[in-house]
Amino acid sequence: MRALLLLAFLAVVVIALSRLPTAWRARLPRAARSRDELVKDPVCQTYVLRSRAIRSEVGGGAPAFFCSRECAARFQRGERRA
Repeated sequence: MRALLLLAFLAVVVIALSRLPTAWRARLPRAARSRDELVKDPVCQTYVLRSRAIRSEVGGGAPAFFCSRECAARFQRGERRA
């Protein structure tokens, strides 16, 4: 009998824990819920999370993403490779 009660309790705990992240995700802003992707710095060829990258507009309004302000400045000066 105890084993059956313990098994039922564990099942309830597992179900509750499996639903917990879903509840947290629903409260997050849409931007935080979207998958963060890697972008490549055109200067040093480093991959960086888009949410942490330095964004700069380049020719034609296309965005470029950089790992640091230094790489963004080098790109603006015309230095394409580190």
